[in-house]
Amino acid sequence: MKRHFRVWRGDESGGEIQDFDVEVNDGEVVLDIIHRLQATQTPDLACRWNCKAGKCGSCSMEINGKPRLGCMTRMSTFEENETVTITPLRTFPVIRDLVTDVSFNYEKARETPAFAPPPGVAPGDYRMQQVDVDRSQEFRKCIECFLCQNTCHVVRDHEENKKAFSGPRYFIRAAELDMHPLDDRTDRKEYAQASQGLGYCNITKCCTEVCPEHIKITDNAIIPMKERVVDRRYDPLVWLGRKIFRRDQLQNGSATNMAPSSSEGVTGVAAGLSGAGTRPPQAPAVGADGKLEVAELLSPHAGGPSPFGNDQEFPLPNITYNHPEQDKS
Repeated sequence: MKRHFRVWRGDESGGEIQDFDVEVNDGEVVLDIIHRLQATQTPDLACRWNCKAGKCGSCSMEINGKPRLGCMTRMSTFEENETVTITPLRTFPVIRDLVTDVSFNYEKARETPAFAPPPGVAPGDYRMQQVDVDRSQEFRKCIECFLCQNTCHVVRDHEENKKAFSGPRYFIRAAELDMHPLDDRTDRKEYAQASQGLGYCNITKCCTEVCPEHIKITDNAIIPMKERVVDRRYDPLVWLGRKIFRRDQLQNGSATNMAPSSSEGVTGVAAGLSGAGTRPPQAPAVGADGKLEVAELLSPHAGGPSPFGNDQEFPLPNITYNHPEQDKS
């Protein structure tokens, strides 16, 4: 049967929503519809995709106003008479049609300090307990679809924040390394606060809501990182120690000791430069049943309400994208 679709067409100079009637078959996903549009009506429609299995993160788009993967959004989730509106990610500048410039994320990735192995341990000799692996394994499921980056209102609604804010994708990277028992850097959380904009996040859980890998970004990464920063900054004993001792006498240096990476690949301690000391592997406690008892991983609290409530109507009427002009210098 034929269904009605509205697809945004345009480029960095502007564009508009166009209407299409497309044949839909049982079991198809939104990406199938885009391919059928390219084959039958609009051969110049631009759209990124690769694996069509929800593992590459390429086909990120907004479907009826919600950031989703086109290959993982089944047509059966919509009513038969419902119009489906497909638009590009709004946080990033449009290149053409559904393709956006997500280079902002790769710039933030290069700024994130790399894993720093402990000195004196050769590659291949690293040893970790399974509980340590499980603790941060969740964060390694990220497919870098950047849906969390797109829906985060800190950058979505405030272009001026992009220089100081890395976003949820790189907060989970910082949390992963902070929880890593072999990472030689001890100031991950302070660096996240000082240089990645951790304090900008007000934990509305929008990023968790849209994650296709169901990573609990807010509960398991951002909130624990914020709590640890608060402990270090506002604990009265730590405050008193900072007043009594000189900076070079403190056990842990400030976040300014760790400069962001300025090049791709291995940097800092991983490149052979001096480190700040070794943190030996230490497994968290396990319960009597032999299972890991970590509050961040086994949080009993339910997630917050969806930011995509019933206050929106679809199809979106008369949408025109006016993205900020890209710096072409």
